[in-house]
Amino acid sequence: MTDHTEPTEKKQMSVSDQGATVWLTGLPSAGKTTIAHALAERLRDEGHRVEVLDGDEIREFLSAGLGFSREDRHTNVQRIGFVAELLASNGVKALVPVIAPFADSREAVRGRHAAEGTAYLEVHVATPVEVCSERDVKGLYAKQAAGEISGLTGVDDPYEAPGSPDLRIESHTQTVRESASALHALLTERGLA
Repeated sequence: MTDHTEPTEKKQMSVSDQGATVWLTGLPSAGKTTIAHALAERLRDEGHRVEVLDGDEIREFLSAGLGFSREDRHTNVQRIGFVAELLASNGVKALVPVIAPFADSREAVRGRHAAEGTAYLEVHVATPVEVCSERDVKGLYAKQAAGEISGLTGVDDPYEAPGSPDLRIESHTQTVRESASALHALLTERGLA
């Protein structure tokens, strides 16, 4: 019996079908989420599938019950990293504006992506703490200054800035649009946008 079926050609994956995780790390009120949403809008307009994994929403729904000890923060980052890699490996651009204060936690997420062959970019939104405390989007710096909370990342809790991120954005020196454009340019350079 002869097989008369035609050989199937492998479908060429377009850039818009290729997933990636873009992790935006930085201090509270650095501009991570704002930049992520601006980039998400642009990518969606170009036909990409995009999800923003907001740190506050993840804490509420996926990591409820975790505190802010080093171990709990590590667990939270690993959970987010797992979800981001799962999305990215299925053709979604996962934009992750999450503080992730510890280098070893971020490196573990990068390692998970590398092991799965999934694109991963680390972006440091390098806004000085003085600018972040002026923005104080959630009132955290004011609460810390008033003694109402402690353990604020970058003030009385450590933040280990990335030594060599894929991109460093100084959001205090440019507009949100310029920051998102710089990130879009990196994605384009890496063949992801």
